[in-house]
Amino acid sequence: MTTKNAWRLDRMSRLEEQVAVITGATGGLGFETARGLAERGARTILTGRNPTKGEAALHRLRALVPNADVQFLPLDLASLASVAAFVRSLNDKAPQVDILINNAGVMGPARRLTTKDGFELQFGTNHLGHFALTGQLLPRLTQGHGLVVTVASLAAWKGKLPFDDLNAQRHYSAFGRYRQSKLANLSFALELDRRARAHGGRIHSRAAHPGWAMSDIIANSAALGSGKGRAQQILRTVQKTVGGAVFRTLGQDVAHGAEPLLYAALSPNALDGGYYGPQGRGERRGPPGPAPIPPDASDPGLAKRLWDASERLTGVSYDWEKAS
Repeated sequence: MTTKNAWRLDRMSRLEEQVAVITGATGGLGFETARGLAERGARTILTGRNPTKGEAALHRLRALVPNADVQFLPLDLASLASVAAFVRSLNDKAPQVDILINNAGVMGPARRLTTKDGFELQFGTNHLGHFALTGQLLPRLTQGHGLVVTVASLAAWKGKLPFDDLNAQRHYSAFGRYRQSKLANLSFALELDRRARAHGGRIHSRAAHPGWAMSDIIANSAALGSGKGRAQQILRTVQKTVGGAVFRTLGQDVAHGAEPLLYAALSPNALDGGYYGPQGRGERRGPPGPAPIPPDASDPGLAKRLWDASERLTGVSYDWEKAS
């Protein structure tokens, strides 16, 4: 997990006595990010929906990083009750959280599916679940280093926020709604930074994207109801488009895809309110560094509307008095 340029994981500061929480960490980008944080000595908490996958991920991580201080806790971001239960479960396990990586996500169900609370699945899981989680962890984050990294995507460039139909009740497009959720992730990260600064809170919000990295997100979508056949169809389409020799040329493996996430969390050159991704052509691959921000994501007016809607939908308000 190194780059050919100046930034290298093994040159980053040690993280002993710091607690890191990574969502969607049983495979793919989340697992590789957890691996990087564990290598630097962080007490690393992996989360995911499936306890069996969680235990397998722990065994794998301990084999890769001997003596790693790691554990798994169940968390389903498609359920606000699960988010609240996860936060409660940290009471005795982690009174402080130093690093939160908002990574988990689903992509491209063929038909409109909903979370347990009735939200469109991609918007509800990728954005609203993380919005609720971060808000409820705010007191613990401010007891620690307060670093939040939210994972966006190149898909955010084509995303739109249809405020009259955020939950796709009138119109559903599988990848249109994925793009919406990724734009929401990036807008949230930047607005979280603005609000933390305005309230003097000890929160450091950044965003990152992995470029073209073949992660587990397609298989995860199948597990949430798009169906094995649909997931395989999506995977074949992606592989036909960017797979094989083309993918090796234009994309990168998941370990390198996790580097921008680790850069955002660990690099002394990563700044609050910053966005980070691969530096190669088209931001598809390459060593990590600053990424350009889509105009809609940097619009404070759109961000405020999204924030207000997210508070209303989740019932979670950020208590900045306790965070300052």
